[in-house]
Parts: sequence; C-alpha cells; structure tokens
Amino acid sequence: MKTVPIQPLPRSTALAATPWRFAHLMNAPHRLAFAAGAAMLAVTGLWWAFALIARQAAFTLPWVVSPATAHGVVMALGFMPFFITGFAFTAGPRWLGLPEVPTRMLRAPLLSMLAGWAAALLGFHVAAPLAAAGVATVALGWSAVVHRFVGLLRASSAPDKLHPRLLASTAALGALALWAAAAALALGDDTALSAATRLALWGFLAPLFVTVAHRMLPFFTASALPLQRAWRPNALLWAMLVAPVAELPFALAELWWWPLPPAARWAQAAIELPAALLLLWLAVHWGLVQSLKIRLLAMLHTGFLWLGLSFALGAVSHAMMAWRGPEHSLGLAPLHALTMGYLGSTLLAMATRVTAGHSGRPLAADDIAWVLFWVLQIAVLLRLAGALWPAASAPLLLAAAAAWAVAMSGWALRYGRWLGRPRADGRPG
Repeated sequence: MKTVPIQPLPRSTALAATPWRFAHLMNAPHRLAFAAGAAMLAVTGLWWAFALIARQAAFTLPWVVSPATAHGVVMALGFMPFFITGFAFTAGPRWLGLPEVPTRMLRAPLLSMLAGWAAALLGFHVAAPLAAAGVATVALGWSAVVHRFVGLLRASSAPDKLHPRLLASTAALGALALWAAAAALALGDDTALSAATRLALWGFLAPLFVTVAHRMLPFFTASALPLQRAWRPNALLWAMLVAPVAELPFALAELWWWPLPPAARWAQAAIELPAALLLLWLAVHWGLVQSLKIRLLAMLHTGFLWLGLSFALGAVSHAMMAWRGPEHSLGLAPLHALTMGYLGSTLLAMATRVTAGHSGRPLAADDIAWVLFWVLQIAVLLRLAGALWPAASAPLLLAAAAAWAVAMSGWALRYGRWLGRPRADGRPG
C-alpha cells in the first residue's frame, strides 16, 4: 500500500487555528479596545433584550433608575468609547505622522472602563450609588484615554491636524458627559442623567462620527472605486457639523421647558431640513449607488445614508409638533434612525473593516458579516415601526431589541475570536 504523506496546513489556516489568548490582544491597540467593545456590545444588547422580555412577561425586574434613562446612557456610552479608542489609536498616529503606540498605554484605562460598566449595569438594578461609582470609574478610564490622545496631538508636527483635533474635542465632551452622568446618578436626578446622555449623543458621538466620515468615507470609496474622486473640502466638514451641534441646545432645553414653543420647533426643522438635503445629496455624490456592488463599502455608505434620513425624519417630526402641537410627532423614530441606523451601522462596518484588514484577512465583508449587517438593518426598521405605530409598539420594540442583540452578539463572537489570535498572514500586529 502506497503511503500518502500528510500535507502541512497552509500557514494562514494554521495561524487561524491557534487558540485564543489574552496575550494576543496586546499585539495592537485596536485588538484590546475592540475586544472590550465586542464584550460590551454583546452584554448590553442581551441585557436590554432581557429587560424588554421581562416587561412583556410581566416579570418585575428591579430598577433604581428609570429603565429608559439607563438604556440611553448604556447604549450611548457603553460600547462606543471602546471602539473609538481602537480606531483613534490605530488611525490617529498615521494621521499625525507618528509611530504606532504600544497597547500597554491603553490597558489600564480600558480595564477601568470595563470594570466600571460591570458595576454600573448591576447598580442600575440594585443601588444607585454603585451605578454612580461604576460610571465614575468609566469616566476616569475614558478621561485617561482622551489625555493620551491629546498627548499624541501635542507630539505631532503634521501640517493638517483638523480631524484629530475635532476627534479630541468631541471625545473630551464625552468625558464631560460621563462625569455628569456619574454625578446625576449620585444625586438621584433622572433629568440630569438624561441631559448627560443628550450631551454624549449631540456633543460627542454624532460630531465625532461625522468627522470620521468626512475623512474616511471618500478615501475608502476612491480606493475601491478608482473612478470615484475623494472629494472632501474642509468647508464641507463644517457644514456637516452644523446640524448635530445645533441639535444639542434643543435636546437639552426640552428636558426643562417641555413643550418648547412652536417657534423653537420651526427653527429646529429649519436647521434639519437643509441638513437632510445636504447629507442625502452627499451620500449619492460620494458613491452610494456605485458602492452597492462591494459589500463592505455598501455597509459604510448605507450607514451614512441613515444620517441624512435621521435629519429628514427630524424635520418632519418637529414641523408636525410646531404646526399641530407637541402630541403630534414621529416619536423616537428620528432618534433611532440616528443611533441604531447611522451610529450602529457605521460602527459595525468600520469595526469589520479594521478587524479584517488588521488580522491579515481579505478587506471584505463575507457572508457572515453581510448577514449580521442586514439583521441590524431589520432591527432599525422594526424600531422605527415601533415609534411610528404606537398601537403595536410592544412586540415591535421587543423584536427590534432581539434583532439588535443577535446582530451585535453575532459580531462579537465572530470577530472577537479573530482579535485573540495571530494575524492570518503571519505578520506582527
């Protein structure tokens, strides 16, 4: 009988089969930050889905703060800062013309943030002081991250530091929002806690994501579609930032002066409508239609499309409130088009791109990533339907939370495994 020699596994296959180890997370800043973010994505998605299931089943889940307020704080600030950290310390040094940073400089802040959220999630159900201490621990960790990024800015002699400066400025507002949330929890003030969440959304997350979109989306598109020009003048960035920044005073004012007078709502709609037209035009101009033949690029462009749609919905909703009264609106549909649609879709697309590219794998969205992305889109549509159809809101909200949990937990399981293994191409990092 002829003996057939056993062929060794290809190097990429052998590396992919290497056991997951925490030590591999220290190989690059995005590994440790994204792994922590993936854990928070899965935990928070399952936490909120369970909370809605318990409510639907008439099971009394203990809460020491308003469930809606806790949900807002966690979904705004629970996982986003981890992914922002990974991106900022991967792309940031390149933008600033600096060498790569060691992961160890981020280990303590990231672990502080993880520990803080573990305490806060428990504290929301059992003790407000525990929740306050947990969010303060998160704020301490995020403040340290911001301080380290500002250090990179100061060390850089790059001629163009506009985008990194905006990133640092909005991240600093995120730190302020976290400290304000910790103080509100300590004082037992739900309104102040809502204000901190709105500061996080309109002063931190939305402007930061818009800044990164202006810098990266045209670049990614031109790299994949050579006939598409990377058009992104700085004046366009300032125009894009007007709407989210202008939303902040309205969002804060309505917490204390509800209902806002019709004149204020007309003014809000007057800002949102041109912003929506600009952003929807820009989505098309930047290559939305052309991107549809490349999955990963389509994910990024679909996320950006939700930004324009969110302001269009906001303009309609606030015009209805100004014309017919505060009880007539689109409810939370504009908000969730922004948060789940724009921020959630962009997060999933960008994290997939960075994780795939920096793990030595093809820079593409495979079938698993594509399915998870469309499960997320279903979650967004279900959540918007729940806002627009109040009579059926309970099952729609539960279905939306379940779809969100599936998409985010699925992403965490799939890509979290990559983060704890060596690169598939054998290169360092």
